[in-house]
Parts: sequence; C-alpha cells; structure tokens
Amino acid sequence: MMNRFLDKLSARLDAGCAPLCIGLDPHPARKPDRYPDLLSWNRAIISATSDLAAAYKPNIAFYEALGRGGFDLLKATLAAIPPEIPIILDAKRGDIGSTAEAYARACFQVWHADAVTLSPYLGRDSIHPFTSYSDQYVFVLTHTSNPGAAEVQEISSRGRPLYQHIAHLAERWGSDNVGLVVGATYPEALRQTRLLNRESWFLVPGVGAQGGDARMALAAGARHDGRGVLIHVTRGIGLAKDHRAATLTYVEQMQNISPLPADQLPSRLRDFILTLFDIGAVQFGDFTLASGQQSPVYIDLRLLISHPRVLALAAQIYAALIRGLITERLAGVPYAALPLATAVSLETGIPLIFPRKEPKNHGRGRTVEGAFQPGDRVVVIEDLVTTAGSLIQSISTLRAAGLNVEHAVALIDREQGGARLLARHGVQLHAAISFSQLLETLFQANRIPPDTYQAVKQRLWG
Repeated sequence: MMNRFLDKLSARLDAGCAPLCIGLDPHPARKPDRYPDLLSWNRAIISATSDLAAAYKPNIAFYEALGRGGFDLLKATLAAIPPEIPIILDAKRGDIGSTAEAYARACFQVWHADAVTLSPYLGRDSIHPFTSYSDQYVFVLTHTSNPGAAEVQEISSRGRPLYQHIAHLAERWGSDNVGLVVGATYPEALRQTRLLNRESWFLVPGVGAQGGDARMALAAGARHDGRGVLIHVTRGIGLAKDHRAATLTYVEQMQNISPLPADQLPSRLRDFILTLFDIGAVQFGDFTLASGQQSPVYIDLRLLISHPRVLALAAQIYAALIRGLITERLAGVPYAALPLATAVSLETGIPLIFPRKEPKNHGRGRTVEGAFQPGDRVVVIEDLVTTAGSLIQSISTLRAAGLNVEHAVALIDREQGGARLLARHGVQLHAAISFSQLLETLFQANRIPPDTYQAVKQRLWG
C-alpha cells in the first residue's frame, strides 16, 4: 500500500538524513529576542535545518492558543516547510463518531498533514476515522515521555502494563499506517514495545530538554532494518543560539546505531542460540521454506526432540513467554511444534490440546484433540514464525471449535511479516528471539564468518 508519509520519510532517510523530527512549537514567552515575531522564528528553524530534518512536527496547541492569528501562523509555517519533508501534526486527538471524523478532516484535508498523533483512550472508534485516510499515518500514544506517564500507562491490563496492551491493539487499528509514540525517557518501555511490535514506526519524544538519550532510544527501538524510530526534538533545537549547530549535534548522536543489540539478550537466550547452531538446527546455504520462499538460512527446530536438555531449556523459555498471559489451555501447531508444546505443558502444568491438520473421518471426527470447553482461552505454541500461514490455519480451527485465541508464542520470529499478519487476525505474537538477534549473536560469537553474515543481511534486508 502506498502511503504518502512513509514514502516521504523513506526518501529523506535514503538521502542520508538522520531519523530526526524537529518540533515547531512557537511559545511566545520563549521566543528568542533576535526574532521579531513567531513566524520568523519558525522560518529560521526550518531554513537552518531543512537539509537535515527527516520530518517536522508542529504542536497545534501553541497555534490554537493564539486564536485566529495562530491559525494564520500555522498555515504560514506549514507553507515554509519544503513539500518533500513529511509533516506530523501533534494534535493528540481522541473522540468518536462525527467528532472524530471532523478532527480527521481538519488534520488531513484542512492542514494537509502527512501524519497525526492520537490518544487511544476511546479505543478503535476514535482511531478509525484517521486510519481510513490510507495515504496518511497516525501515531498512537503508547508510553509517553512525561514524568507522570507511568501512573496510568503502566497499570496492569490483562496481565501486562497498559502501554503494552495498547501497542498490541494498535496493530489491529490500521493497514500499515499505524505507529506508536514511545518516550525516550523510558528506554525499557521502548525496548519492550519493539519486542511486541516489530514493524511499525515509533515517534520518540523526550530527547534533549527532558533528558532522554537519542543513542539509547535508537538502540532500544530500531527494527531489524535499522529504521523504525523517529527521534523528536523541540526545545533542544528551537531554543538554541545556533539551530543548525544544535541539529548537527543530534545528528552525530544518531550515527552508527545497531538495532536491538544481541548483547541485550539474557545470557540464557544467547546460550540457547549458540546451542541451536552447535546441534545443527541453524544452517546457512540456499533453502526453500515451507512457505515457498527462498532463504539463505534454514532453522530446523525438530532436532530439539533428539536433545532432551535443549528441549527442556526451550520449554523454560516458552514458559517465561507465557507467564502473565491468562490462559486455560495450550495448543501446539502440528506437527513440528507438538513435541515442543508437550514439553511446555509439562513445564507449566497447563493442559494441552492441538488442532488437527485434517479432520478425522472416523470415531468422533474431531478437529481439535484433547479436553476443553468452548470459550476457553488458548495460547498457541509454534516453533518459529515466517509468514504465519500454518499458525493462522491452526488458529482458525481452534476458533471454529469455540476457543478464544489472542496470543501465540514462538521461539524464533524470522521477521518476514508473520507478526503483522497475526495482528490483523487479532493475535499477538510473543517471540523469544528475533532472527536479527540470532544472526547477530552467531556473528559476535564467531560461529559464522563476516562474509556469510553480510551476505545474509543483504539478501534478507537489502
């Protein structure tokens, strides 16, 4: 799907811009004396940084507070931004029905913003009028950067912090045009949100005056391709004596950042990755996957059944993923994940069922084996996820039998769109290890040579 915001942003980054979004918030009391008015201040910031900025973000509150003149100021400010640079209108709208539709028209048809920030408190109804503009993008507030954010956003919701619940829901609220706002002042929340949401863009405020660190935020939040984080700075640039020099300082901080470093993995996961390689479960070459895709890497987790100690470790890793999820049953995806699911059931004490690939034509003709009641909540266990085709088929069979499926767990996410497709089916993927973490770990441990490492990265992610 074509998206004007993403297209503009990609072009800026491809041209060498750092992932920096500059705020344009003309607070009259903060205006430097050298500027005669607020418009000249905004124009000076834009003029000094337009070859460096990946995006601009005016906060509409500062313009609304000025009355009718503020709307003229916003119109003139937007006109001063080169058309190839994406504009995020920081509006934090959140309402339902015709009101939300009116807000969306104002943001996208009156102000012609490429993206907008939204509050999720009213749920899907408040987001849909904005996401229906498929050419634009929305950023849903998830874990904000302010000091008081945790008192609401970290409240437990269905066994996990509220901000994580919102991150899960947001993937269902659009078609590749929903991102998240996650503050740099909460780097662990940023890291956890990226583990939950592999593909979306994050707008990350809090760097500069609020004390957030750009390098740490990028390391915690970057996707497997090194992108996915847009660092937002306002006062650190707008109030600087030299807007360009201040911008260059932030640009330098953002250079050479590695996404999701392997050394952030717990030692148990790093050891598990190395063990998989040592037993031959990870091989490099030229392979055809079950999905029909060609791959330079083949991961065969069926080998775990011949290594009881490794199988037991895998069961413990799964158990850690499941901890905190509310469930009455586990379900293994046939066939590779069935022995893994059995080990997890023994580790956790949670009863196991499994969906058949084909219904029985004898006996009771069951499509789901094991004891269960309609309405039971089920966590589905898969070995690894590529496109999620077999996983979605199993989920459909379980749901047809009256079971409630909202979560799936896997040892490895190959990061090839499976998590996003599952989200569209209302299922959140919890993976212990991403493929980029696996590859980085093997390279750092000298299990694979540099030429193999670079060739695999180039082939998978360009």
